[in-house]
Amino acid sequence: MPIDAAKAIAAEPRTGEISWTPKDVQLYHLGIGAGARPDIAGPATDPDELRYTLESRLHVLPSFATVAGAGSPGVISSLSMPGIEVDLARVLHGGQSLTVHRPVPVAGTATATGRIAAVYDKGKAAVLVMRTEVADADGPLWTNDAQIFVRGEGGWGGDRGPSARLEPPAGDPDKVVERPVREDQALLYRLSGDLNPLHADPEFAKIAGFDRPILHGLCTYGITLKAVVDTLLGGDVTRVRSYVTRFAGVVFPGETLRIRMWRQEGRVRVEVGAVERGDAPVLADTIVEHT
Repeated sequence: MPIDAAKAIAAEPRTGEISWTPKDVQLYHLGIGAGARPDIAGPATDPDELRYTLESRLHVLPSFATVAGAGSPGVISSLSMPGIEVDLARVLHGGQSLTVHRPVPVAGTATATGRIAAVYDKGKAAVLVMRTEVADADGPLWTNDAQIFVRGEGGWGGDRGPSARLEPPAGDPDKVVERPVREDQALLYRLSGDLNPLHADPEFAKIAGFDRPILHGLCTYGITLKAVVDTLLGGDVTRVRSYVTRFAGVVFPGETLRIRMWRQEGRVRVEVGAVERGDAPVLADTIVEHT
């Protein structure tokens, strides 16, 4: 079997140094659509967007943690860890959770430790939980968990794992915004480190079962967090404490995201759909916890 769950979990963690600069932060922000607010009349670049794009005002959207240091150890590199040997064309990002221990600095050097935290048997697929813990000289910075679906690799009788499904939010959303996705959004976003050809190569996308390249799930993840911060958290990135989502469907470059938000005590529930496909679910079971 290409996935040996016991061997994968028992493997020694991979540890390495990562670093990032303001330019990396700016590139990430541009990759998730920063620099323009289509819902605000006025200049093409809204002044509030300068906190994401201008070095003298720069602050860091916490979801940058998913690509800092080019996402090291990285989902693709983690697929070659002991006990794991899979076909990249069978791999889909199923979910993501991020816990921020303190605000992400504009520039930094840190140690990233990555390991397989769990392997679940979903019958027709295996789910790998890839955990990355990052700390610098002052202590922990963030913890990332990526849930990776590997199609066709389940069915060995292992633990199915917890369910990520939540009860739907009650009532009408407190806020609804729409965010267009550029036709070249995936090509721009991949420059932050996720070079999976699924997001750029039409032939590879067909092999993976799509008629054209799809947007990175983590790009949608970043676009959504930015919308929540800008809309309900007063633009203050330091208020975010954690952010979890389930990738419920794909986004194609050129589509529009409809982001629905419900205020709850200490958190925001979020659902995201693709407008052009009848609000087809894109992100579900999504929670941003904040101060």
